[in-house]
Amino acid sequence: MGYELQNRRLSTERVVHKRLLSNYQGKNNNKTARDKLKQPIGSAVRYQLAPTTQTRQGEKMDVAQLVQKLKEHGQEHLLQFWPSLTEEERQQLFHQLNDINMEEVIEFFRHTIASANDEEEKLDEHLQPIPPELHGAVTRTSPELLRHYEQLAMEQIGQGRVAALLLAGGQGTRLGVDYPKGMFNVGCPSGKTLYQLQAERLLRLQQLTEERTGLKGAIPWYIMTSEHTKEPTQEFFRKHDFFGLKEENLVVFEQGMLPCFTLDGKIILETKSHIAKAPDGNGGLYRALRDRRILDDMEKRQIEYIHVYCVDNILVKMADPHFMGFCLSKGADCAAKVVEKAFPTEAVGVVCKVHGHYKVVEYSEITLPTAQKRNADGRLTFSAGNICNHFFTTQFLRKVISGQEGMLQHHIAKKKIAYVDSTGKICKPDKPNGIKMEKFVFDVFQFAKNFVVWEVLREDEFSPLKNSDQSGDKDTPTTARLALYSLHQRQVLAAGGIFVDDEGMRLPLIPSAIPTVPGQEAISKNETNNNEIQKTCSRREEPLICEISPLVSYNGEGLEALVKGKKFRPPLLLSSLSESNGIKN
Repeated sequence: MGYELQNRRLSTERVVHKRLLSNYQGKNNNKTARDKLKQPIGSAVRYQLAPTTQTRQGEKMDVAQLVQKLKEHGQEHLLQFWPSLTEEERQQLFHQLNDINMEEVIEFFRHTIASANDEEEKLDEHLQPIPPELHGAVTRTSPELLRHYEQLAMEQIGQGRVAALLLAGGQGTRLGVDYPKGMFNVGCPSGKTLYQLQAERLLRLQQLTEERTGLKGAIPWYIMTSEHTKEPTQEFFRKHDFFGLKEENLVVFEQGMLPCFTLDGKIILETKSHIAKAPDGNGGLYRALRDRRILDDMEKRQIEYIHVYCVDNILVKMADPHFMGFCLSKGADCAAKVVEKAFPTEAVGVVCKVHGHYKVVEYSEITLPTAQKRNADGRLTFSAGNICNHFFTTQFLRKVISGQEGMLQHHIAKKKIAYVDSTGKICKPDKPNGIKMEKFVFDVFQFAKNFVVWEVLREDEFSPLKNSDQSGDKDTPTTARLALYSLHQRQVLAAGGIFVDDEGMRLPLIPSAIPTVPGQEAISKNETNNNEIQKTCSRREEPLICEISPLVSYNGEGLEALVKGKKFRPPLLLSSLSESNGIKN
């Protein structure tokens, strides 16, 4: 649920317009309607319905009772096409409506609208940065301490106390595909999908842990899907034999769905026999952990620490030992991995304290002077950019789902939602016409007793996949693919490998820029600059293709034996012997 660095672009999607509240209040003037949305909006709908109808497996549809329930909440329009529906369509619609806790979802809508104005206030005077002692960073940590963090985490992994939890409810609609985003292949030489890359990172980390500690522990992988992505995801893993993972260690579960509303509180009919529903946001995780008994399963497996992340980051480090180890060393119950904001006005949520509680604050919720504040060292005061990458203890999550989850407020996302008009025609609006309600996974930060932040390098750990190559130049398959190539190129170079062109001449560590001054000649291979390394390098204008299988290396370890002192002509693909013949060059 995103983020413009994985923060859902709250400025547009968590829209809080005063107009919503005024529209709602203006059309519902008596107190009962304001409080419960029980009065119908507009003219009443008349029905000629049988009081009971036979349905599947001998059950009975108590239509009269359903009508009464809908009338109580001003939603009787949902049955306006009932007389023209087939028996199968009636059953579908009846069970959809009967399964909805109407009082609860109407209350969600009422509270969300009523709190809209409160969320519009600027938060500047209430903001505090994360205290330095709780804000770790990989770039400000010694190699010795990083190894210590790694050892702490691997000891827990080896004892089977660590799990990974993937938020994978999104389809690849913006990528131009109709299947789950995790099944997307960005075009690397291996042809691996996001799901496969992540599965193989888990396998390699388990292997690495055994090598380092002698402990053979599995990392259970929990995948939260939506109604639309669950079955395709399960079938994809079955088809590929779970990419080498044990089937019992892959747990796929479904998040909840909520009805979509018009701006004045009417549930939207998507077709004559189907209401419009949407996933309840990645913050729906906590209700799903309870309702699907997922946390019970974790506790049964004696899991104590969980790494939670979003599916679309191609560089994600599964159960990252540095991050996990840092959290363990601090006794954290909740934590966020972040990247440093690139500039003050970057459209990214910031992890900070508000009114003494930790939360993610959207860039639109603070003024420019506050966003531009800097510390004595020149770094931005509010620099911790959220990337939806978190650490939780099972004890913390148990407290959340046992009562605190109900305290979380839904956020408004105004969307273009297909609907059926009064004549039964399906309409696709060209501007937002409705509201989806969602919670965010980071909303629980406020409940943390021991919260910490771990900052990593963006170029090493964050490159989201959101848009198709045709729709723009940001967060696309191309940018994700190049980010992976760049990371792997740097890992090969750090291990002593050398990249050369077709003539055997060393390629530059950083490609030379192509001249942009009109009339200026491009630098030839024989011309040099003052950098001694560059003097031995040829020019290369296209991206250098380099991919390392996660089965070979989790984070650059173990590469020296494969590449040190060797020359490689791109494209380079380092694969494990189990998946191919090793090095392809």
